Amino acid sequence: MKLHLQDFDLELRHTFTISRESHDIQPTLIVKLVDGDYTGLGESTSNPFYNKSIAVMKNDLESVREIIENTNEDTPTDFWDKMYPFLKHDMFALCALDMAYNDLYAKKQHKKLYELWKLDVSNIPITNFTIGIDSIENMVNKMKEMPWPIYKIKLGTKNDIEIIKELRKNTDAIFRVDANCGWTVEETLHNAVILKELGVQFIEQPLPIEDWEGAARLFKESVLPIIADESCQIEEDIEKCYNHFHGVNVKLVKCGGLTSGKRMLEKAKKLGLKTMVGCMTESSVGISAISHLLPLLDYVDMDGALLLKHDIAQGVSIDYGRISYAEKNGIGASLL
Repeated sequence: MKLHLQDFDLELRHTFTISRESHDIQPTLIVKLVDGDYTGLGESTSNPFYNKSIAVMKNDLESVREIIENTNEDTPTDFWDKMYPFLKHDMFALCALDMAYNDLYAKKQHKKLYELWKLDVSNIPITNFTIGIDSIENMVNKMKEMPWPIYKIKLGTKNDIEIIKELRKNTDAIFRVDANCGWTVEETLHNAVILKELGVQFIEQPLPIEDWEGAARLFKESVLPIIADESCQIEEDIEKCYNHFHGVNVKLVKCGGLTSGKRMLEKAKKLGLKTMVGCMTESSVGISAISHLLPLLDYVDMDGALLLKHDIAQGVSIDYGRISYAEKNGIGASLL
């Protein structure tokens, strides 16, 4: 098996702003695992909030190249367990590697990944489309540019309620809001009452990561469900989120890929938590990988490739929120 690393700068359609940062370009790393006639693809984007750059991921993967290339017929779970001790400090790199290995393994079995997992894709959730922070006029225009049944609205400004009120005038779509750690407990409790009347389905990560006491209070008192994102990064966080959040948003780059992400979702479901997977503005490689987890999800945010000016890959297709799988085996993605 041979390891190949390739990085790209993904140009966005619009400047993407959340409560803590803005960007026009999203650097991403594509991992290729080649074994004879089969090629597996994986992806992880860089992220300054988590101190992960393309250079760091490349360096960490190069440090274990020999181990990777000497792997033979490990199952994806065995491979993840083998690589974790070497890459546990860089879950982003582990994610791209694990994704590529899952893709390769499923292709060798001549199956789509969800088939290998024995999951039923006949009743899967539709994805929201994300509207980043901007002027209210621009946020409305972005929404009109992309008519959609569910929008996720990035908040964490001084006029959050005004934003939702104005957006609501222009659509009957379901709203989800994501404050990216930008609110206090009192703000959240106050805003939740108004947002519920405005057709908001849930609030994602309103409080800072470390505010578990505040999260416990919101869990008991909020009139809207609260979904963990930054507070739910790795497998051990699922138990922490129990009785602190109503659901969890699992990000594959944070938890080390599909193998660990699937375990997290299964654990969350056993605890009665709502399940969601989110994206990090990946290309259709990362987005296609997410699609195979859909049968395990209540909600999904897999619009990353739709936010790009030019995709570098093809795979699953999305039409008005509805996901259609590619014909290819594995995760179903290929580079253009």
